[in-house]
Amino acid sequence: MGRSIRVPVLFGIVGLTGAGASAQNPPKPEQAEVSQQIEHLRIPVGDLVFDARAAGPVDGPVVLLLHGFPETSFSFRAQLKALGALGFRAVAPDQRGYSPDARPDEVAAYAMSHLVDDVVGIADALGVERFDLVGHDWGGAVAWVVATRFPQRLHTLTVLSTPHFAALSAGRAATSSDQAKRTSYFSEFAKTGAETRFLADDAAYLRSIWGDLDPEAVKEYLRVLEHPDAMKAALAWYAAAFGNSRRAVAAGATPARPPTPVTVPTLYVWSTKDGAFGRGAAEATRQFVTGPYRFEVIEGIDHWVPERVPERISRLIADHLLGHPR
Repeated sequence: MGRSIRVPVLFGIVGLTGAGASAQNPPKPEQAEVSQQIEHLRIPVGDLVFDARAAGPVDGPVVLLLHGFPETSFSFRAQLKALGALGFRAVAPDQRGYSPDARPDEVAAYAMSHLVDDVVGIADALGVERFDLVGHDWGGAVAWVVATRFPQRLHTLTVLSTPHFAALSAGRAATSSDQAKRTSYFSEFAKTGAETRFLADDAAYLRSIWGDLDPEAVKEYLRVLEHPDAMKAALAWYAAAFGNSRRAVAAGATPARPPTPVTVPTLYVWSTKDGAFGRGAAEATRQFVTGPYRFEVIEGIDHWVPERVPERISRLIADHLLGHPR
């Protein structure tokens, strides 16, 4: 627990990079030396073991970064290096289904409650009581629920792209709405055997989702997801939340009662060219946060914001973390 108060000390005494870095004037990510080595970790949580990437001093304040679909922890490579250079211990796990040793067979094992418990379990395994949490896409969806269920565990919350789950549900309620059309693929991804479509013809459909992302990233994501059991597990997140079976729907459904407001300091970043999440749900997210809140809009960028504009995202996250003393 004590390590959560060390950010100012780290900036003051370690001399991470630039001359003149201090608690009052810490370096911004683009000013800091970001050649931090990325480490590969194995994190046991109950019967599961999560692969993870990490950067920064082992005794630095912990930031967990949760990737989305269809990606891995590699999507946060720039943010890991930038936060590590600033003295944080940045850890990005390959989430349930993506890590080979954290890949249950049954769809019910991918219900939101389990995904949330994974995050808390990873923090426990790292020996931290409170941590900063960042999530993108599905990782963002999980992060919203962690902040709702376990606010006492978080210093700050940062969500990239994904609206609050209640705002998204409201936007999808009318089948003819813009948001419903944008996310109509949810039910297709949830269908039994959907992994066959993704991997057919040398994973042509899967590749089409990534578009023109960095070829190095595509190669890394394919390394994990080209295996049918991995692809099936990644799609099980959709099946648990949006599948047709009563069991699956019950496992992943959002409660009907009004959600508990998010009280921790929150940064929400949305981009105007995001094909999955429209402006309505993005702007409606504000009503579900009662803590300090910042809504940042990135113009002209699509859904893959951590990779399209890595320096800007790293700077926004760092400013948010440093702006809320621990």
